[in-house]
Amino acid sequence: MTEASREVLITGIGLVSSLGEGIETHLDRLTGNAQPQPQIETERFAPYFVHPLPPLDWSQQIPKKGDQRQMETWQKLGTYAAGLALTDAAVPDDEATRSKVDMIVAAGGGERDTTVDALVMERARTEDSAALVNETLMTELRPTLFLAQLSNLLAGNISIVHKVTGSSRTFMGEEGAGISALATAVARIRSGQSDICLVGGAFSAERKDLIFNYEMGGYLLSDEWRPVFGRTEGHDGLAIGSVGAFVVVESAEHAARRGAVAYAGVKHVSGDRGRRDAASLRARFEELLEKSGTEDRDLMVLSGATGIAELSLLERELLRARFPHAALRSFGTVLGHSFEAQFIAGVALGAAALARRTAFSPFDGRVEDAIDYTPSSALVTTIGHVQAEGVCLLQPVDGR
Repeated sequence: MTEASREVLITGIGLVSSLGEGIETHLDRLTGNAQPQPQIETERFAPYFVHPLPPLDWSQQIPKKGDQRQMETWQKLGTYAAGLALTDAAVPDDEATRSKVDMIVAAGGGERDTTVDALVMERARTEDSAALVNETLMTELRPTLFLAQLSNLLAGNISIVHKVTGSSRTFMGEEGAGISALATAVARIRSGQSDICLVGGAFSAERKDLIFNYEMGGYLLSDEWRPVFGRTEGHDGLAIGSVGAFVVVESAEHAARRGAVAYAGVKHVSGDRGRRDAASLRARFEELLEKSGTEDRDLMVLSGATGIAELSLLERELLRARFPHAALRSFGTVLGHSFEAQFIAGVALGAAALARRTAFSPFDGRVEDAIDYTPSSALVTTIGHVQAEGVCLLQPVDGR
């Protein structure tokens, strides 16, 4: 077997969402006969909807209180999920072993000081607004605020807490960051540049500053919650969700040497971006599906559709046209939309379902059908809310 054809496996999963922590918890809640029910906060951020974090004991994965204090929630969430993935993959926690683990993170910016934001907006309405705003920024902002907003701090915290000190990369760019992170990790392992890699991202949805930003762009669902594929023109948008999603990917040879058991094999992963007119988007997404080599036979499709009607309906239309017999599931219905973590969360769910030899129950009984077969492959798709599209084809492996 040549280096270029090395098989890539997913050997560890760390997933935290509104449904709970750990991949087994998610499988238990999303499989079976009953339609899974999402956990949604409807009051605190009304009229908008948020899939909030469950109660977490951060010390289970971040033992030092000092480390916890200097992290914002999205950093703690990512560090926590990364720890779950490393533990799940049975990667020993000694520095000699983890110094050989590479890391690729999808991250956004840090949290804002909302009190200062409100003060700035209030003073911007006065006659001498420019001078007052400048004075406010100079006197009210914490000196460390901008340092805390650095996107690569998540990777730095994972290195410190979990001793992962191989090569490190951080991608920014919302959904595209997660797609690029996984595609890069898989490409490095296939080529022999890496043997094992920790890859993932985190998104903290319970932030008024982010909700404000997305609403200013006209992206949020409001007033009445609906499943992703039930959001139509005039009543559509994002219901954001807090998610931390990390996976450990490694070459089959490396996994065999250390006796690791794999969830699934990564057969193909790729992404693209470009103009967002309907014709261009349709052509790019169809090409991604074609390049994946996915066959419509005992297939489960996990769509990371946003809930923005124009994009989600196009994604559903193209998936249904190409894979009419597949089990189509919109996992944003149950997890919410998590931007940097969205694609990796779908991959984590798909790999775990293949390992358990099960399919997810319909998340939206009106448009998602129950199936009577065990999926032999899983296709994860994402069309980002502004840019970036990605696909990942997963296949079962023997021995789990």
